[in-house]
Amino acid sequence: MKFRLSKALVACAAGIAAIASLGLAQIERLDLSQMVAKTDNAIVGKIVDARVFRTDAPTPQLFFTTLTIQGHSLVNDQPLTVEVTYGGGFISPTEGTFNSEAPAADEVRVGNRVVVFYKHEENIGNGVTCNAPYAWHGGVYRVFNSPQGAVVLGKGDGFALSRNWQLAELDTEITRLAALKNR
Repeated sequence: MKFRLSKALVACAAGIAAIASLGLAQIERLDLSQMVAKTDNAIVGKIVDARVFRTDAPTPQLFFTTLTIQGHSLVNDQPLTVEVTYGGGFISPTEGTFNSEAPAADEVRVGNRVVVFYKHEENIGNGVTCNAPYAWHGGVYRVFNSPQGAVVLGKGDGFALSRNWQLAELDTEITRLAALKNR
């Protein structure tokens, strides 16, 4: 029992250190215009790869997930392949971490079609530089086909996409908002 308790305390201390290294988390309420203004781009495409990696310095065992998305930019309609990275993920069933700000596993499965708003970040933890989904889970949205065309699922009040959007309508609106941003 003494060994288990000590191991649990060490794991807890490592977890607290990891959280402290990432800074204080804040929940940011965004509408679509705010999301476009704060991000570098938005892609609609298919997740073609997902991998998890671990960093051990300066904080031990921080896990990150990188998604590769192939599609096109909703800002300028150019073909685009982008990697986005966020905290959390599992290398194996016993090695990894959950992160409450990470997108849901069901949203980020290889083969899913998604809209991702992203921004380049110099350090999301342990010196990892990447394109990160803005607001992590708040920047990733599933796309489904319907009889009326592709639909992007909204996530409710406070999210950039609070309601469902027809993809064509969303594409037009993001292009419009991006043009205003670049004036």
